[in-house]
Amino acid sequence: MNPSTEASGDRAGAPVYSRKNPFQAELIGHERLTGTGSSKDTRHFVLNLDGSGLTYQPGDSLGAFGQNSPEVVDELLAWLEFDAATPVQGPTGQPTTFRQALLNNYTVNRANRKVMGGLAQTIPQGEQRNRLMELVDNPELLAEYIDTRDYVDILKEFDEAAFESPAAFLSQLTPIVPRLYSIASSLQRHPNEVHLCVSVVRYDTHGRAKKGLASGFLADHADMFVKNIPIYVQESRTFRLPKDPATDIIMCGPGAGVAPFRAFVEQRICDGATGRHWLFFGEQHRATDFLYGPEWLACQKQGKLHRLDLAFSRDQAHKIYVQNRMLEQSHDLWDWIQNGAYFYVCGDAKHMAKDVHQALIQIAQKEGGLSPEAATEFVNVTLMRTERRYLRDVY
Repeated sequence: MNPSTEASGDRAGAPVYSRKNPFQAELIGHERLTGTGSSKDTRHFVLNLDGSGLTYQPGDSLGAFGQNSPEVVDELLAWLEFDAATPVQGPTGQPTTFRQALLNNYTVNRANRKVMGGLAQTIPQGEQRNRLMELVDNPELLAEYIDTRDYVDILKEFDEAAFESPAAFLSQLTPIVPRLYSIASSLQRHPNEVHLCVSVVRYDTHGRAKKGLASGFLADHADMFVKNIPIYVQESRTFRLPKDPATDIIMCGPGAGVAPFRAFVEQRICDGATGRHWLFFGEQHRATDFLYGPEWLACQKQGKLHRLDLAFSRDQAHKIYVQNRMLEQSHDLWDWIQNGAYFYVCGDAKHMAKDVHQALIQIAQKEGGLSPEAATEFVNVTLMRTERRYLRDVY
């Protein structure tokens, strides 16, 4: 990933960095946000943008390319029994070694469907091949199988497999793709820096510890003050602060979903915005999981965060989530919305965002006196599409 290979000049003739031509950033700050005893591992990272020319606005995301764990790569090399120094070509044809390609260019922490078919061609007739073909011929079973396994797991199970060459194995793999993280800082507040709030993915399957590709790299393998983290800025088309700084904003960001709202509040303070700020934040335990807690409490004390509603789901016998806090504050929340406030949500699309969405509809029914159909139309059409005051960054 040479910055000069695909760069086109901007007005000053400097490289323009993008997904195809990422900037090699250095990590200059690394702090664990979750406390001792937390079941989560959430980190705050600061990357240096000096010399990149990269700019961003609150609501944008940072694309970061991870690197595979050296331990996993070495374990994989041991099973493949190929020389790590064998010359190969990377995904774009660049010369490299087999080990470097596995480290930097191809996803090895999660298996893909293609490799299973490739494996079948390398196994002689017999029990292992029959078992493999049963998986390959059943898409649902295959999807379930590869969901929890990496290539080490698979090669351990199908140990009769023997690829012809390093290039033959690499041809079955998927090139590493970037992970998008919501930016957690205002560039005006932190010149030449970009901040990330990252929940590190860690889990155990088939007797081995696993971790996310990008989050594991940043947390465990990215050295400080070394320019080796390929990044670019992914501009958001819609997840933006109101143009009028007098507009109130309501932000709902449980867990690492709070990231863009740190950027929002920092930017609004820099702008001298007169609109009010209301944050709904949720996690498991206040003592260990209150991400950026001291910052939020300081903002609240200074009158720069006007309302703060917290939902720590496991600090009491019954679980409390952000949508429960919204319903508890339904009268005021409806009043803010009726007076022009923007409503933002960031985080898990599968569960949290759906629950928050449903809570908004319930509030429109209860406080607005709307029928279920009218409340649904108000949230889905009026707020989201017509007025565009209900904005989501969900994943």
